[in-house]
Amino acid sequence: MSCPLSLTTKIHLGSIPKCRHPCSRNPNSSSPKFASLSTNSSISSSSIARSSKSLQVKLRDAALSVRRGRFGGASSRGSDSFTPDEEPLQVPSFIEFLTSERVKVVIMLALALALCNADRVVMSVAIVPLSLSHGWSTSFAGVVQSSFLWGYLASPIAGGALVDYYGGKIVMSWGVALWSLSTFLTPWAADASLWALLATRAMLGIAEGVALPSMNHMISRWFPQGERARAVGIAMAGFQLGCAVGLILSPILMSKAGVFGPFVIFGLSGFLWVLVWLSATSSTPDRSTQISKYELNYIQEKRQQTQKSFNMGNKSKSKVMPPFKILFSKPSTWSLMIANAMHSWGFFVILSWMPLYFKSIYHVDLRQAAWFSAVPWTMMALVGYFAAAWSDMLIQGGMTITVTRKIMQSIGFVGPGIALICLTTARSPLVASAWLTSAVGLKSFSHSGFLVNIQEIAPEYTGILHGISNTAGTVAAIVGTVGAGYFVELVGSFRGFLLLTSLLYFLAAIFWNVFSSGERINFDEPGT
Repeated sequence: MSCPLSLTTKIHLGSIPKCRHPCSRNPNSSSPKFASLSTNSSISSSSIARSSKSLQVKLRDAALSVRRGRFGGASSRGSDSFTPDEEPLQVPSFIEFLTSERVKVVIMLALALALCNADRVVMSVAIVPLSLSHGWSTSFAGVVQSSFLWGYLASPIAGGALVDYYGGKIVMSWGVALWSLSTFLTPWAADASLWALLATRAMLGIAEGVALPSMNHMISRWFPQGERARAVGIAMAGFQLGCAVGLILSPILMSKAGVFGPFVIFGLSGFLWVLVWLSATSSTPDRSTQISKYELNYIQEKRQQTQKSFNMGNKSKSKVMPPFKILFSKPSTWSLMIANAMHSWGFFVILSWMPLYFKSIYHVDLRQAAWFSAVPWTMMALVGYFAAAWSDMLIQGGMTITVTRKIMQSIGFVGPGIALICLTTARSPLVASAWLTSAVGLKSFSHSGFLVNIQEIAPEYTGILHGISNTAGTVAAIVGTVGAGYFVELVGSFRGFLLLTSLLYFLAAIFWNVFSSGERINFDEPGT
């Protein structure tokens, strides 16, 4: 007997549970005709009727769910929907993914990271007029710019522990509020004294140290493993666009509102973000009041598939501190630290010195230098998402996580290394900007390499492990940012420092491919 409904999936009658539909629980309450049936004659007939009704309801709801998609919204018949144990949920389509509640969360994270980077990069533009007005040397300008990193060095590990305990939503809220306040107060600090300016920038670094651990924590709770690279790609696209927005808008705002205009505008924008974040998002999917039942079931089923062997379940809190001795005995931990260190070295050297590089090497004015420096970050945002989508496709196609992460990170290191060598040969600012764009764009493959790998090898310690690797990255960033200034004073050329950076990229790629792993490690047991 053929079913009149056209189904795209097979319905196995043996797997259909007993009907829980409200209308089949108590027929007497919904239809008065049942009241006239005698008890002795109705037992068998009512059982058959209920079974028939159950089958009809399940077939109908299955067809409707297939037709309208799993994530089309909350079901009006919540008690009739299939649970993860009854039927595997379909992988959402691209449109369903973009319109899901979890993408709304990651977009808010992307906006936070955009503000995070915009607040950093303002000083990269403002340092030129500030150096002229205060008579700072190139090496001392590097010290002023590195003051942000002093604070950033202190907070990632502590911030990661707070994230693991309190959750990403709360910690990110406090982080954005504090770094926005620091940015807002920078003009008054600069007018007060040099030490006040350095202290304000250090406080900015302390607050921003929780941004990436919070982002990683939220994504690990909201996204299945097969979607995390794309989620990180979206979030980090905001991070890179923050560079572009900061570099482009800062000279314009300075010309209209003075040197400190951008600090005030970006600081106020952060306060607005905090209000929206607190009112529109939840720390985990099961606490959200806006997520559909289909999406919640999909996330929970995928999480159970990857977590059942470690009995993590849906815990929102983990141990505050991991066993550090075991943690540092793992080669994959060191591969993350080296990768983050090299990534941060290249990132902050380019971020801090490229406006001055274009001004001193190619003799362009500040606004043009900002534009040449901004274009690469826009490219990084675009390439980063496509790299993330490709990474997820490779994993879904059967490639192991280890091989996928090694491919992504190799491109993220070897590509920029080659491009920076070519940059040193450029004879015009346009050609130099093209090579710089290539370097920064290829660098975004790292987001689908080590950055996602943090969630994979130690999900129970995502925050603290990110904090440890971030600390290594911050030390490298301080050495690179300050060292670039002294290197230029001693050698008299930026090009030599770019060649040194290329060499370090190649060495880091070798280290990553030898020691990294995409497999989850039980950090609580030595020898695993």
